[in-house]
Amino acid sequence: MDTIVKRLIWEVRKGNQQAFSEIVELYKDKVFQVAYRMVGNLHEAQDVAQEAFLRAFTNLDRFDIDRKFSTWIFRIATNVAIDRLRKKKPDYYLQEKVKGLDGLTYESQLASDEESLDDQVVSLERQEWVQTEINQLPPKYRTAIILKYIEDLSISEISDILDIPPSTVKTRIHRGREALRKRMRHV
Repeated sequence: MDTIVKRLIWEVRKGNQQAFSEIVELYKDKVFQVAYRMVGNLHEAQDVAQEAFLRAFTNLDRFDIDRKFSTWIFRIATNVAIDRLRKKKPDYYLQEKVKGLDGLTYESQLASDEESLDDQVVSLERQEWVQTEINQLPPKYRTAIILKYIEDLSISEISDILDIPPSTVKTRIHRGREALRKRMRHV
């Protein structure tokens, strides 16, 4: 895929904007996944992914063609997500009770597309619980945990994305895991 992306980048640099659409097609799902894991909100994640690709497009002339594009776009997406998290505190939480609705939560008001089986519900609740706990971590630990365990990236790739030494990545993963372990033990 790297040779395809390199060819597309050269095309974009020559003025072929359609080539960038092809790059977006190749990476949009993974960038969205990283963004969603970071911000925990569908619409916010879409905005983060869109902004990441916009920044990538406007700075493509500065991209080092000898490096992996995926590392570069993931770095941009995580930085955009971290910026958003720093600037925005949530106005409400899904578990918060809705005023005037006799103890119902915002979460209970969300529409469901289909009926789930009991085991699917349990699995989904466990995943949501883990994601909720990950979202409570400080951004530097959250990012390292998401990139390592959810996106399954190597220490080296995470180091490149976050622009920090591998030893720092390992420390953040370790501290993030410990913080998660403590949080989940007390819940």
